[in-house]
Amino acid sequence: MKIVRVETFLVPPRWLFCRIETDEGLVGWGEPVVEGRAEVVRAAVEVLAEQLVGQDPLRIQDHWQVLTKGGFYRGGPVLSSAVAGLDHALWDIAGKAYGAPVHSLLGGPVRDRVRVYAWVGGDEPAQIGEQVAAQIEAGFTAVKMNGSGRTDPVPSAAGTAEVVRRVAAAREALGPERDVAVDFHGRFTPAGARRVLHEIAPLHPLFVEEPVLPDQSHLLAPLAAATSVPLATGERLYGRGEFLPVLQAGIAVAQPDLSHAGGITEVTRIAALAETFGAQLAPHCPLGPISLAASLQVAFCTPNFLIQEQSLGIHYNKEADLLSYLVDTEPFRFVDGHAVRTTLPGLGITVDEAAVRAADRAGHAWRNPVWRHADGSFAEW
Repeated sequence: MKIVRVETFLVPPRWLFCRIETDEGLVGWGEPVVEGRAEVVRAAVEVLAEQLVGQDPLRIQDHWQVLTKGGFYRGGPVLSSAVAGLDHALWDIAGKAYGAPVHSLLGGPVRDRVRVYAWVGGDEPAQIGEQVAAQIEAGFTAVKMNGSGRTDPVPSAAGTAEVVRRVAAAREALGPERDVAVDFHGRFTPAGARRVLHEIAPLHPLFVEEPVLPDQSHLLAPLAAATSVPLATGERLYGRGEFLPVLQAGIAVAQPDLSHAGGITEVTRIAALAETFGAQLAPHCPLGPISLAASLQVAFCTPNFLIQEQSLGIHYNKEADLLSYLVDTEPFRFVDGHAVRTTLPGLGITVDEAAVRAADRAGHAWRNPVWRHADGSFAEW
């Protein structure tokens, strides 16, 4: 079996899909994207495809080595994301070739269902409470929220109190048996994060995500030592080498993104590395259905898995949603806040190719906002 074609599709709301076709008619799908830079990743996929056409798709590990190391310059979000989507598609083909789900090829399942969480927004505590209540009604047992919007790097007393009010509103709606994760998004300095962590610790967040920026990972150790709140990071880390120092610093939860951190092949290695530090895996995934399908395949066979992000109804999904490009939405029918293990081959989903091709004709040019402080200086988004 040989690879004969690699295609990419720029589809709303902000996603990039890739399709690998073989001479035996098997097709695999992947999701290589950097949010806000999808066109750049598309160009990277087209260059990397030169290494794949004419090759045996089942040599996944060898392809991963060549795609990540075959060029003298390596790493970074664009290359790692391009490799990730191609890796998804190769595993999808392998599963279809062997008639098995990817998690079976990775050693078999360790669980029959995967706990997932929903995103809630809202700028006021009352809105947080309402949105959390709606997710509870939908069956979810955990939610994630931003700790703040645009904020001062070291928050004032009022700014700190606002974060506490928001998390408290979520906790009140959730009760003690459900969970809230809080995303700091790297918006605070380490000193600001320490201040806010201290104040929200009594509310028992499941974890706090990106308490500092990824380029400040060397400052995580004293922060982890100063708080009882589990710290999480990883959506902007792209390989084992970048996860090692944050695990050594004491993070409790590793959050690689299956569309950014080298795909299924690398994330399984990151999970194994995290296990040696007693850390849990909670893959980042505010993206599309292929990225989520790949994430779930890893979750089903990973012993130290914690919880899975998913984007159903997330505020980014304006022109299309998680289920828009699927022939059958059953794999993403969540039961009591969990995704049920699938036995379908490959990634376990069937992409609606006609819908994808039609969406690509419109495309998108999604960009994240650029924020500024009141004095006109740049603010972290």
